[in-house]
Amino acid sequence: MEQEPPSPEAIEDAPPRTDPEVRLVTQELLKTGMIDLSEKSEIYQAAIRHQTTIEQALEPLDLSLTIDEQRGIMIVSVRADESEDPDDNWNHPLIRRQRLTLEQSLLLAILRQYYVVQELELGTGIETIKMPIDILIDQMFKYLPDSGSDSKNERKILTLIEKLKTHGVVSEPDKNQEITIRPLISHLASPSTLKALLEQLRTLAASETRLDNEQ
Repeated sequence: MEQEPPSPEAIEDAPPRTDPEVRLVTQELLKTGMIDLSEKSEIYQAAIRHQTTIEQALEPLDLSLTIDEQRGIMIVSVRADESEDPDDNWNHPLIRRQRLTLEQSLLLAILRQYYVVQELELGTGIETIKMPIDILIDQMFKYLPDSGSDSKNERKILTLIEKLKTHGVVSEPDKNQEITIRPLISHLASPSTLKALLEQLRTLAASETRLDNEQ
C-alpha cells in the first residue's frame, strides 16, 4: 500500500529546517570534536558566522564551543559538572570517549609540554611545531623502562604515536623523522593534570631504579 504524500497543511505546519551551514558545522563538531582552520577553512568560517546558533545547539547536549583564533582551531568540550573536580577528566570529548592508557597519557603530556615551550619561544599561533623522534624517545624513556634495544624503543614510541594520532594532536613521522604537534594539544588537558602525571611517573621510575640497584 503506497503511502500518501503529506498534505499542504502538514508541510506548512512542519518546523523549519536548521540553516544548512549550522547543520554542517554542528555535525562536524559532533563527529570529530574539532575544526582546524588550516584543514577546513570553509567550515571554520561558517562556524564563526553562526557561533551563537551553534552554541545554542550544543548546550542541551552539555557541550560547549571554544574558539582559539590565534591558533585557528575550535573545539567542542564537555561542560564540567560542578560536583566534579575538573582535573579528573580530559576535556576533549574524543579523549573522554576513549580513555588513554598511562603510556599514551605520558606521550600527550610530553608533547604538550614541548609544544608550550616552543610557543613561548616562537610565538602563539605559529603554523607548525615539529618535534624530532629521537628527542621524544629520550623524553619518554626517562619514565618508561628501557628495553635495552634502540629499535624496540623506537617501535614502541611509533606505536603510541599511531594510536594518539587518531585524536588529531600529532602527525605521523615525516621523512626527516619529525612529527608535527597540532594546536589542539594546547586544549586537551589542564597543566595541573599533566604536571601531576609527570610527577607520578617520575616517582615510579625512581622507585624501579632503586629496586634494581638493591637486587
